[in-house]
Amino acid sequence: MNKKTQLIVLTLILIVVLGGAGILYSRLSAGAQTGQLSSTTASDTDSAPGSAASDSQSPSSEPPAQEGDPAPDEEPPTQEDSADTQSDIPEAPDFTVVDADGNEVHLSDFRGTPVVLNFWASWCGPCKSEMPDFDDAAARLEGQVQFLLVNMTDGSRETLESAQAYLEETGISTPAYFDTSYSAAIAYGVTSLPTTYFIDAQGGAVARAMGAIDADTLQKGIDMILPPAE
Repeated sequence: MNKKTQLIVLTLILIVVLGGAGILYSRLSAGAQTGQLSSTTASDTDSAPGSAASDSQSPSSEPPAQEGDPAPDEEPPTQEDSADTQSDIPEAPDFTVVDADGNEVHLSDFRGTPVVLNFWASWCGPCKSEMPDFDDAAARLEGQVQFLLVNMTDGSRETLESAQAYLEETGISTPAYFDTSYSAAIAYGVTSLPTTYFIDAQGGAVARAMGAIDADTLQKGIDMILPPAE
């Protein structure tokens, strides 16, 4: 094979490689959108809490299904269907954090109440941008939904003092909890902030959002874990 032919072959190979890389990049970029809700049903194992690949799974851009009358060709959901749907929701892993006074607090302490679990840090800009919406919702839904604002307290980049100073400076009144032993972070495989889980009263992790979310998206997640109106 002469040099000219070799050059042509190498050029074609390079084009194929670059084309494949471009397609892969486009797919990964589309899947890396943040600030949207993602279902965490058992069938979607990459999105389940504690999944090793949870941070590479793209949140869905589709809003949660709205309640309403079934379509003409659809059968109304039965009690058995509802039970099957609940069984598909993975159980939210328990963990231990501490409150501002150093008392241990467990996720399981709030079993029977819907929970919004938010991982944050005071050095995280997106975390701070969504914090006022979480604080407002926590005050508005007091007694209906428990908000667990879990600070990633690593003792170096984030300390108890820096986290508490931020809360005092901004006037955030929702109690924060501190993951000083990495119990919550390990249980949920958290490697990026902010990350939010929406957990129903039965302890099922219904949905997740990676990245900062706005008030509307927060409310959509809350609607997914509130019991249906009678």
